[in-house]
Formats: sequence, structure tokens, C-alpha cells
Amino acid sequence: MTAVEPIPLVRASLGERELAAVAEVFASGWPAGQGPRGKALEARLAERYGVGDAVAVSNCGAALHLAVLALGVKPGDEVIVADYGFPAPAQAVRYLDAVPVFADVRPDTYTIDPQSVADLVTPRTVGVIAVDTVGLPADYTELQEIADRHGLFLVEDAACAVGATYQGRPAGSLAQVGCLSFHGRKGASSGEGGALLARDPAIGKDARLRSSFGIGSIFDMGNVVGLPIPTFTGIGYNFKLSDIAAAILEVQLGRIDELTERRSATAARYAELLADEELLTLPQVPQDRTHAWQTYMVTLDPRVDRAAVATELRGQGIGCGHGTFAAHVQPVFEAQQKCPVSADLFQRQLAIPMHAELRPEQVERVVDALRGAVRTHASTSTTGGAA
Repeated sequence: MTAVEPIPLVRASLGERELAAVAEVFASGWPAGQGPRGKALEARLAERYGVGDAVAVSNCGAALHLAVLALGVKPGDEVIVADYGFPAPAQAVRYLDAVPVFADVRPDTYTIDPQSVADLVTPRTVGVIAVDTVGLPADYTELQEIADRHGLFLVEDAACAVGATYQGRPAGSLAQVGCLSFHGRKGASSGEGGALLARDPAIGKDARLRSSFGIGSIFDMGNVVGLPIPTFTGIGYNFKLSDIAAAILEVQLGRIDELTERRSATAARYAELLADEELLTLPQVPQDRTHAWQTYMVTLDPRVDRAAVATELRGQGIGCGHGTFAAHVQPVFEAQQKCPVSADLFQRQLAIPMHAELRPEQVERVVDALRGAVRTHASTSTTGGAA
């Protein structure tokens, strides 16, 4: 019997050019962080995104942590965060003993609902962290108006949105601070990695210093004549991105458009092949923005047994996942709020394979398997989650 080729849920697009860049770092003798390749990457990021400063860090969670520190969040402050998505923003708020307040999301785009944000503002609110949910930018025009009206900061968690745009601007540059991820399933990847993008260079300077134990670049100090001895004047962190990862990302930045086009073509093909399937709803993209397609999530009809569908797909070698998270139901946050749209999506969405290496015949195989599974595992009852 011929073995069935597995179709993974995610796969990074890394190749010979990235390997060659790593070899150059090995030859340079400086593989650690904040060296010449890291500086070059930061310059390219600042230019690409049109920001005052870009700080390369170990991951997007670190960027979010540095952002709320630089923006002056204090214990007891409230920060409104998007409920649906990986809960890194809420964790960053909790790191500072501040209070994450969860805003529900729109049922059509799954991004933070500006009206929910407006309803949650209190005298203790200091800022908002929006999330570009699985690669689709949020409604930044409305969100910025709310932030300006109440004197709040606005941070863009663009972890999933490398390659996306909003009103012609790249995701990551849509708020005063943007945070990127270069994890293995993102639009540009070094395996792990992230960046903080700041309109105000002072925020970038603060983040860069804190990301290196509060003493700055050891590489720079080593190139000064004499013996500079750093002074630890504040608490910092080891959030540096290695020059190995930075070299990979320099190559990946040049491939973002190509890789995003390939993901978009796959998304368009999924939409075409699944358009008539009544037991699931496909993602929507408003006309004023583009999607990075980090993840392709379908929303199953309430009658469909998602766990059974996932079991069947995985049994056929097809990767799938639950989608993303409703943060307010996670025990760690002990939230007393209700976010009904987010909670419903968390129960009904299913992620199917999405990456730049998918071949057309693989997409067709995924669609055939998904269509068969949802029809097999749909009950005749009309009970279930809210539509």
C-alpha cells in the first residue's frame, strides 16, 4: 500500500538563501544578539514600515512586554485587549500587575470590536492592545479615534499579520507601537523572533535598552577603545534576537511579498472550492485591507462535531487545529467578563492547512476531506452554539 503524504497545518518557507546567510554569521564570529546583522535588520524594518525605530527581539511576547513597559503601564491600570487570539497581550499586561480587560470581537472579521472597546473604557483605562487576528488587521481608524478621545495608547499586536495591509499601510505600522512575530508559521520566519516598531524613537530606545539587561549592546562596548564598564541602573531582560536569526530574517523580509502572494492564492482556492458548503462559513476580508493568511479558519455549523472532524482529518494525514483562543475563558485570567462572540468562535472554528508551500493538489485533497468530514459528523439537531 502506498503511504499517504501528510499535509501539515503549518510549514516555514526556509531554504538555501537563508542557510547561506547563517553561514556568513558563523564566519563573522558574532552569532549573539545586537551585533551587525541585528542592526542591519532593524534598519530594514524601520525603512519598510516607515517608523521611527525598530527593535529586534526574541519573540512577539517580549515585544509586547517591552511595549507596555515603555508606555508606562503601572500596577492596577486597566488595558483593554482583544479577547480572540493568542493571549500574549493579556499576559504582557499581567506581567506588570495591571488588569487586562477583554473586548469582544466582530463576528465577521474576528477582530476586536471598536464598540466593545468604547463600552469598556473607565477612569482606570490607560490603553488598548488590538490584535490582527490570524493575519487580518483590525479597524484602526475607529480604534485610534477612541484612543484619542480618551487619551489612551494604542498598540498593534501584528504577530500574525506580516505581509497584511490596512488602507494601504503595512500591518505593524498602524498604531503608535506595533509588535511583530517571526515564529515558524508567520509570513516571515526565523523559527522564533520578533520586533517592536515605534513611531517615537524614544520608545524604541527604551525597549532596546531593556531588552539587553538594561545595559545596551555588548557588541558595541567591545568595539570601544579602552574598557567601558556598563552600569546597571534599572531592571532589564534578556530579550535579544541572535544575529543568526537576524540574518535569516534579512532574507525573509525580501520574500514577504512572494510568500504572501502564495498564501493568498491558496486562500482564494479554498474560498472557491468551499463556496457552496452550507455546513461551514469562510473568512471575510473587508475591501480596505488585505490578509496575511497566517491561518485559514473555517467556522463550522453548530450541528457539526468539530472534534470528530479533526480526528478524521488527522487520520488522513491532514493537519488541523482549533483555531485560536478566547482569552476570557482561560483559567489563568480569572475573568468575570462575557465575550459571547469570541466564546462562540472558540467553540466552532477549525484551522486547516495554510502555508506558502501548499501545492494545488494538496489544497484539493484538504477540501475533499473537510467536506466529507463535516457532512459525516453533522447531526440533524439544530441545537448548539449561537450562529
